[in-house]
Amino acid sequence: MKKRAVALCGIAALAAGTLATGPAMGADAGPARPAAHTTVSWKKCGTKDYPTLQCGSLQVPLDHAAPRGRQITLALSRVPHTAKTSQGPLLVNPGGPGGSGLTLAGFVASSLPAKVAAQYDVIGFDPRGVGASRPALDCKPGHFAPVRPPSVPSSGAIEDANLKRAAAFAQSCADKYADLLPYIDTVSAVRDMDAIRAALGAKRLNYFGYSYGTYLGAVYAKYFPERVRRFVLDSIVDPTGVWYQDNMGQDYAFNARHQAFLAWVAKHDATYRLGKDPAKVEAAWYRMRDALARKPAGKKVGAAELEDTFLPGGYYNGYWPHLAEAFAAYVNDKDADPLVEAYETFAAVDAAGDNGYSVYAAVQCRDAHWPRDWNQWRDDNWRAHEKAPFSTWNNAWYNAPCAFWPTRSLHPADVANSAVPPVLLFQATDDAATPYEGGAAVHRLLRGSSLVVEQGGGNHGITLSGNACLDRYLSAYLASGDVPRSGGEIDAVCAKLPDPKPLTTKAATDPSDGTELHGLLGYRG
Repeated sequence: MKKRAVALCGIAALAAGTLATGPAMGADAGPARPAAHTTVSWKKCGTKDYPTLQCGSLQVPLDHAAPRGRQITLALSRVPHTAKTSQGPLLVNPGGPGGSGLTLAGFVASSLPAKVAAQYDVIGFDPRGVGASRPALDCKPGHFAPVRPPSVPSSGAIEDANLKRAAAFAQSCADKYADLLPYIDTVSAVRDMDAIRAALGAKRLNYFGYSYGTYLGAVYAKYFPERVRRFVLDSIVDPTGVWYQDNMGQDYAFNARHQAFLAWVAKHDATYRLGKDPAKVEAAWYRMRDALARKPAGKKVGAAELEDTFLPGGYYNGYWPHLAEAFAAYVNDKDADPLVEAYETFAAVDAAGDNGYSVYAAVQCRDAHWPRDWNQWRDDNWRAHEKAPFSTWNNAWYNAPCAFWPTRSLHPADVANSAVPPVLLFQATDDAATPYEGGAAVHRLLRGSSLVVEQGGGNHGITLSGNACLDRYLSAYLASGDVPRSGGEIDAVCAKLPDPKPLTTKAATDPSDGTELHGLLGYRG
């Protein structure tokens, strides 16, 4: 593995100056005292797509160990049940951490079969620090403004520039939110979920979480097993790798998924004219990255921004035709405009993105131990980069503020559980953001759970995304609690959906695809 030496004295000093220690609320804290009972008042806030959506809010303690102390506000949404008999609240979460769940409630309620959705109050929420909840975090507006230094630290100067960016982000969070950061973590969010349950008057909670939301659900089940009713976890975080190892594992999986995209481009050479050999198409993509590092397209898309633009293709193959068109236009026609447009569509970060990233960093850096010695990051990421060059260093810099984070780390939750009703798990075999091993691990750890696998699928977030086989299992479970049982490591298998077609065909724009869901789940979630 390659080694890169760089003078980091200034960076190390900055990190040392931010290592303040906050209160220990989180996974290593004991049971919190219950907050005073409260209820939620709902008002209409429907949209054209989701006309029955309602909005409300709930105050919860910043520190659940001090329920009468400072309060913060959670933003909630609801699509109320319409059946005569209700199965209670179905709380939904899109992942992140840092994802807003308000609109997801409308999507889930409208995407489930009407007879199933009618039985639930589908509840969305913005977790603490997110979106319409107050206070909302925004550590360093414009942190992702283009053009950033290239991700791959091929020189000491590039590494130093990226390290300064990461350390400055952590320092800005410390300066603005020193009083909040000790309480932005998964267990605090789990206690918020239970406060929502109590405010809704439900003895037990139904839950549907994607991506990071699966970890949120598993931790809730660990803390409140007697309050679990029906839990659905889709695209499952590996709880044994929270969070440094999970991110390292993503690097290899995203590289494989990017190669699947390049092979798809080669398969459609008649459209994209980039070659029929996937290896040659891959070489062309890396030449494009090198060229953009020297001369960014439209003064917006450098090498780092190119990686950001193509990363969503690792989450959802419905984006492949759009990305392939931008790729082909740049290489074949020397036309950078489609590439700039793709960046603005898939990668440009607005104020909501700044907020989401701030919460992402706050939760991940607080939840678990991250190496504070940059030498370990350097060694680990160069080792991974040699086998997975697509996004390893991009991902490293995305998480690098954790090397400088101003609060001490908690301990990840042990989610092993034999005290909950059957939990239904969904996992694609080739998911990049939450690789298959996570689904298998949680299936083992949650005794009595059932695992449904999308064989050969590579998308992240697979239910309510066009696969009727998966959705039948989801609907049956929510309707009656029925789960598939095989007696083996996998309880049911569904075939993956076909890959998309180039944009010149009708199939590429089929409205029944998963684009709407994946727009709500976002990227890096």
